[in-house]
Amino acid sequence: MVRDVLFDICRCVGISPKKEAPVNFLTDPSDGRSTLRPADVLVFGWVRGKNTCVDLTGVSPLVGLSSRGFTMGRAALKVASGKVTKHEKACIEIQHVFIPFAFDTFGFLALEAVELLSRVQRVMHSNVMTPRSTDVVFKHIGFAIQKGLAAHLVARLPFTTM
Repeated sequence: MVRDVLFDICRCVGISPKKEAPVNFLTDPSDGRSTLRPADVLVFGWVRGKNTCVDLTGVSPLVGLSSRGFTMGRAALKVASGKVTKHEKACIEIQHVFIPFAFDTFGFLALEAVELLSRVQRVMHSNVMTPRSTDVVFKHIGFAIQKGLAAHLVARLPFTTM
């Protein structure tokens, strides 16, 4: 859901993206999985003229909750850091840039996601300036996160037959 919204926003404001792009996005072979993986969204010429692999990951903010207490965004930041460790080298080898787009279901966005959306917002303002366009990118992504969470929660409701 978030991937589709990000893709649609990019396309509508004049940014050239591709969903599930086969870019030989390599994972660590020691994981025991296939080494070929598509990028969730590939943005052409986004960072210094290089194509950019955007990896979207949503996580529950309660993952890894410990006795140390709850810190807003800890789970999303940990996921973003792990994605960089896992995929950045492979992207650099194929001369792409890697951006982890990590978010939690409370609406926290990792720094890289905020930077990406801020830049998309600036492109939107330069191409499609209207008085109502303030923060529309962030609002659309936030709504997609909420809608995805609602669908996930409804799917887990107990089902009874009559």
